[in-house]
Amino acid sequence: MTRSIVKLPRDIGEEFDVYVNGVLQQPGFDYYTDRHALIFDRRLRKDRISGWRWLLGAWGVGTYRQDDTVDVRYEHDGEMRLAHALGINLEEDEPHEQD
Repeated sequence: MTRSIVKLPRDIGEEFDVYVNGVLQQPGFDYYTDRHALIFDRRLRKDRISGWRWLLGAWGVGTYRQDDTVDVRYEHDGEMRLAHALGINLEEDEPHEQD
């Protein structure tokens, strides 16, 4: 199984809201926390656009791929903050050797 790991901001408290592609996620169902990170039991991806794909897009040719955005809304010192487009790291299970 592939897991996606997203590091949380250092100044985040106990309460926060997590959004993936603008959709509110539910703790314990969509993700769980481990220390200072969010763990998703699914593959989230950030699309990296190469020069070739950018050129095609400039000419109106679409090359669409999965491009997930993880945002976290939280309060710090009485001020609402939004951590936008946090980095996504993948953790892949190692393949099992066959006997």
